[in-house]
Amino acid sequence: MDKTITLLQHLTEAHGVPGFEAPVRALIRQYLEPLGEVSQDKLGSLICYKPGTAEAPKIMLAAHMDEVGFMVKHITQEGFIKFLPLGGWFDQVLLGQRVIIKTNKGDVVGVIGAKPPHLLPPDERNKVVQKKDMYIDIGATSREEVEEAGVRPGDPVVPRADFVVLANGKAYLSKAFDDRVGVAVMIQALEALQQESHPNSVYAVATVQEEVGVRGAHTGVWAVDPDLAIVLEADIAGDVPGVKGEQAPAKMGQGPSLLIYDRSMIPNLGLRDLFLETAKEIGIGLQISFVEGGATDGAVIHLHRTGVPTIVLSIPARHIHSHSAIIHRDDFDQAVQLLVAVLRRLDADTVAALTR
Repeated sequence: MDKTITLLQHLTEAHGVPGFEAPVRALIRQYLEPLGEVSQDKLGSLICYKPGTAEAPKIMLAAHMDEVGFMVKHITQEGFIKFLPLGGWFDQVLLGQRVIIKTNKGDVVGVIGAKPPHLLPPDERNKVVQKKDMYIDIGATSREEVEEAGVRPGDPVVPRADFVVLANGKAYLSKAFDDRVGVAVMIQALEALQQESHPNSVYAVATVQEEVGVRGAHTGVWAVDPDLAIVLEADIAGDVPGVKGEQAPAKMGQGPSLLIYDRSMIPNLGLRDLFLETAKEIGIGLQISFVEGGATDGAVIHLHRTGVPTIVLSIPARHIHSHSAIIHRDDFDQAVQLLVAVLRRLDADTVAALTR
């Protein structure tokens, strides 16, 4: 197993739903500490400062460490656990999936269930079961048994899924690629910069609570006060049955993608052009993408103080916000290569020209 696969496996298999990022944060800190000066804001985001040949401009890289998950809401008298979503979940991907409840007595495994379809009338059988009608079953028969296992309201619940290299050897399957893949790109870019000269200071920020309202980006951008920001994310790969190119144009295995629009931000046009020109010069197929129904940490970063030139560089991923997403290794490697190439070009004059 090579270095990149190991990194992606470690990051995606780590636990860290919004507000409960401690396990994955400890892991990311281990990777960042050899690469720069690491600090932590009071919400829990990590900031790794890597100086270059000039103190300014200050370049912020942002990738969120949290993953979609759940929280224990209520325990029924019969021993079933009702839950709240932490982040956006499509109801259809939940039933029958295994989860891990993080309790004060250790991890407790359960499965998401609902009323058996055999007991539903025909008019209900074809309807999507809603989260409010689901529960987590840990095999208990009473509330007391659940409480004895250590489960309490407020406990975080994490998808139970492992990292798998798929048959072609270049596609990887796992939970939490949104956005551990962005964190991995950030880490490997910092590793590359240890041997590269860059005319700026880089602040790599692994943010928390992105999935519940880009909260870590609020505090992280104030801690850094950047001159420019690059958000590293997972994009929606539209190369699956039923999706048209006009809905989601990015395809897995054809290079990283650059967002020209999401519902919270229109990127800086000069920065967009710099990425496109750099990709062309170094021979990387940079895809153009957009997200009409989502947002990123860029939502608050680009509005910091009087404005921060910001863009989103992404890795196309199939089936995000589920227990099992898929990415392609070529897209990942090219994203790292492109990011490092752009960072080498972001001197004071180039950054200043982006807002003239």
